Amino acid sequence: MPFPQREDPTVRSTTTDTRPGWLEILVGGIAYAAAFLATFVLLRIIPDDQTVLAGQAALALSGLMGLFAFAAAVAVRIRGLGAFGIRRASWGWLLAGAGLGVAAFVLGIVASLLFIGITGDGQNVQGDYQSAAAGGLLAYLGTLVFGAVVTPLGEEFLFRGVLFNALQRYGAWVGVLASAAVFALAHGINPVLPVAFIVGVITALLFRKTQSVWPGVVVHGVNNALATTVPLLLAGVAG
Repeated sequence: MPFPQREDPTVRSTTTDTRPGWLEILVGGIAYAAAFLATFVLLRIIPDDQTVLAGQAALALSGLMGLFAFAAAVAVRIRGLGAFGIRRASWGWLLAGAGLGVAAFVLGIVASLLFIGITGDGQNVQGDYQSAAAGGLLAYLGTLVFGAVVTPLGEEFLFRGVLFNALQRYGAWVGVLASAAVFALAHGINPVLPVAFIVGVITALLFRKTQSVWPGVVVHGVNNALATTVPLLLAGVAG
């Protein structure tokens, strides 16, 4: 007779009893809003001519905002991190996430162009990030770390691990579309909005399928890495 296996609370399946709910959403939202205001104040301290520093600081703080809000939501009730999707994912799903990150980047370009064509709003809200990446090799690597690692971690933990995870109790598509819409609006009404919505839908569907946040982190990271790198390559070709 085999011995019973001891349950690992970090990898137990997410159920309606263990997944986060409205309390975590509320606490995480308040913490995110507070972190956003603090970030706004801190960024205004940086001189206007320090574009590399401003861009990297904005990326780093955007990731830290998500991580801070996620930590606040987790602290509401004691439970394993598996309830928030912090659990292992297979290499196959991680590789699928990388491929879907490329797809999200391509679809995002199309969606952003459509947004600009419909609204006439062509503002480059990521200009500071691109300027930061163009400041030399170290600046590029720093921008890549903050934009393709720290930011995806913070935003996926919060928007998928907490928000989507809680909302999917009302149905898969309610959770997917509602969480993606909130994620998109958090980026503002600008050409990045449709890009964020696409990333939000893909990562939520992956979370739904795998019950792990990591494939979505890969999608998000690959998309952001391409958004940092491709404009530099195009500028180099044009130059």
